[in-house]
Amino acid sequence: QEQLVESGGGLVQAGESLRLSCAARGLTFSNYQSAWFRQAPGKEREFVGSIRWTGGSANYADSVNGRFTISRDDAKNTMYLQMNSLKPEDTGTYYCAAVYYGANKYRHWGQGTQVTVST
Repeated sequence: QEQLVESGGGLVQAGESLRLSCAARGLTFSNYQSAWFRQAPGKEREFVGSIRWTGGSANYADSVNGRFTISRDDAKNTMYLQMNSLKPEDTGTYYCAAVYYGANKYRHWGQGTQVTVST
């Protein structure tokens, strides 16, 4: 059974960094496009960034471009989200997703990890 497990969330101050991890079980990241999303309290879930199955390129939402980086360690079957220069508006629950099937939809989702950025 496919499962995605996020970790690494926490409370940080504005300007600090955090790295989230997403470990996959039952599926192989290098076979599929995968992504990170986030949801702030009272708001809809939004796209953060995605990485192609080749692992060679990623694209990001304008709000995080230049501050966040998605990477993968295929030996560990784990995807990462490195978040630098964090802002209070980055606060939310972060979800990893895998197996893209069109229109920004993904078949498998993690349970989410909370990121809180204080001023």
